[in-house]
Amino acid sequence: MADVLAGRGCSWEFESEFLRIKPESGKAPKLLSELGERVVPHEAIAEVTLTPGKRGTVVLRAEPRRGADPLMAAAAGQLKEAADPYRLVLPADKESLADYYADELRSALTDRGPAARFLVAAPEPPRTFKGWDGAAAFDGDTITLTWFWSGATSAKYAAGDQRYTPADLEGVDWHAPDGASGCLRLRVRGRRPPPEPDKDPAAVVFGLGWGATHKSLPFAAAVLAAIPAPEPKALPSAVSDVAGLIAKLGELRDAGLLTEEEFRVKKAELLSRI
Repeated sequence: MADVLAGRGCSWEFESEFLRIKPESGKAPKLLSELGERVVPHEAIAEVTLTPGKRGTVVLRAEPRRGADPLMAAAAGQLKEAADPYRLVLPADKESLADYYADELRSALTDRGPAARFLVAAPEPPRTFKGWDGAAAFDGDTITLTWFWSGATSAKYAAGDQRYTPADLEGVDWHAPDGASGCLRLRVRGRRPPPEPDKDPAAVVFGLGWGATHKSLPFAAAVLAAIPAPEPKALPSAVSDVAGLIAKLGELRDAGLLTEEEFRVKKAELLSRI
């Protein structure tokens, strides 16, 4: 059975290869409740910290590797501290126990650099939220934006409701609702959007009480994770040919048929052709 550390609004379960974050029903912050139970592989974590909190508490936090979690990638550093899903607030009398688990977790970390792919599962569709000027829905295959007559500009009404597949997109930009501002913008391949999100048919504008973080951010993360990775670009034929010749020269050098100096001269000569 996993070791469990219960904190304010959620608990962390320490497994041999991952950390399980479980919100407490009725007590967890809204974002954590919306996300539900999350499994975070050790390979997705870059650092673990334990710091003093407010009013006799300590805060245990796991820092995900950049690019490992689609939710944090979509948030782009905009989350307020209280909404951070990697934060566990504990009574100060549990500091020694928290310090022990922090050390145990640190010892399991393998790579602290940026991740080449998402390692934490994205929030599962279907996902929906309502903004000031429209509603967004994602069923796992199609993103649908529907405009409200009470808030949408004439530019959006003229464009009509929008439908995109993840393959139509190259990214998602989430701008946190802050007072009366914020929006979610889909970056459509091959399209230059207008500067103002209220005129962009691929954007939903937030507002007071609209586009709440616990609804719009999981939506952004689910769409972001569904966008297919770009195909690796093939090297131009000239570059590929030169690379092959340099590799062969390296084999001749390693076989003792070329000196190191001769190898460097030939290599420089080939590189000058690119």
